[in-house]
Amino acid sequence: MTFDFAGADAVATATAVRTGVVSAQVVVQAALDRVASHDNALNSFTAVLTEQALAEAAAIDQALERGEDPGELAGVPFAVKNLFDVAGLTTLAGSKINRDNPPASQDATAVAGLRRAGAVLIGTLNMDEYAYGFVTENSHYGPTHNPHDLSRVAGGSSGGSAAAVAAGLVPLTLGSDTNGSIRVPASFCGIFGLKPTYGRLSRAGVYLFSGSLDHIGPFARSIRDIAFTFDLLQGPDPRDPICTPRPPDPVLPQLNQGIAGLRIAVAEDYFARGSEPAAMAAVEIVARALGVTQTVTIPEAHRARAAAYVITASEGSNLHLGHLKTRAQDFDPATRDRFLAGTMIPNTWYLQAQRFRQWYRNQLRQIFQQVDVILAPTTPCPAPKIGQQTMQLDGVEVLVRPNLGLYTQPLSFVGLPVLSVPVVHPNELPMGVQIIAAPYQEARILRVAAWLESEGVVAAPVAQVYRAES
Repeated sequence: MTFDFAGADAVATATAVRTGVVSAQVVVQAALDRVASHDNALNSFTAVLTEQALAEAAAIDQALERGEDPGELAGVPFAVKNLFDVAGLTTLAGSKINRDNPPASQDATAVAGLRRAGAVLIGTLNMDEYAYGFVTENSHYGPTHNPHDLSRVAGGSSGGSAAAVAAGLVPLTLGSDTNGSIRVPASFCGIFGLKPTYGRLSRAGVYLFSGSLDHIGPFARSIRDIAFTFDLLQGPDPRDPICTPRPPDPVLPQLNQGIAGLRIAVAEDYFARGSEPAAMAAVEIVARALGVTQTVTIPEAHRARAAAYVITASEGSNLHLGHLKTRAQDFDPATRDRFLAGTMIPNTWYLQAQRFRQWYRNQLRQIFQQVDVILAPTTPCPAPKIGQQTMQLDGVEVLVRPNLGLYTQPLSFVGLPVLSVPVVHPNELPMGVQIIAAPYQEARILRVAAWLESEGVVAAPVAQVYRAES
């Protein structure tokens, strides 16, 4: 029996290892070989842990031989954005400055959780410096290329995490999302990316960007992998003061409940303008498949985006103020300039943005009394070219970098759970659609996504640029 190393999802891989179809060592070596063959072109990895990964895989095989249970994700190769602590590695967070820091003494909570389940960490992944960006064009470590078109960006700031999954290098990665940094690269790279409710997954051992907005979450090529990973990582964590004390609510058993009874609507107004036609076409495909005719208006979404900018810039610049004074030349110039601008934001603006945030949260709470799930575009366009500075959106020339989060920022702002799903749109670059629900209702968005996946409306096959060579 042959095993599809590049195309198999994490759950299928773990099942094959646990049942003896293939050994963990063979699976991990195959992943390392794919990285060696393809990542020179992609530049998704910043560190590859070859010896450590093979040793962990050998230990899993030995445990199986002894009749022991090595964990639910036994032998599954995974990688993480390089702002997650990995014991023995320096946590770069995409920067040059952090190279001078000592290695982490322990894994981030999320990394440790996947390892306890038997998953094998094979490396860390490229990102925008300090998670401040939507393109992963890093001046220190180079740009990450989109596996569907190497001339295009992978998105950011978790670009390496998305590209590695889309290319079939690993079936599972972790990233972070402040204003769209999971969803934007998931859309551009044609995979699934989940930003859970704020505080639902522990951020302990994660290098923060904007503490009141930062989330972590998984990337994968199947909904069951997203659900499986989310369930593994749920739960309170005393190491993270904002991690919810709510007990876990497993979503995997709910995937097959379908969409019956769910009230689904399409976001209009702000979310229906300012994009290329492909973005609206993707939403229309999903809405038509679901039979959705209802629409909702999220009031003042444009102000939510503006307030998110104020909070992000203020909190991020405050975190890096010391190095802005002493090592300004060692920042990525684009990151440095945004942080410097953030230092000049008046305190009154920040406080007003936080007050508006509460008002906006209340508006969304009222909307979710009328509907269960909302659909919106993930990005206003397919992936732009690497180095591209401007683009045309709805007939207006705008800057690329700040506008890729047009539709993600107003949702991050109040910590809603959102999943970006890759819409099947033949002969086109990938485009994502956001599936949005009220806080702690991840099961609803994953149910909708699972139904769409079963109907062939959304799917995340390995990028064809690499599939033929895998």
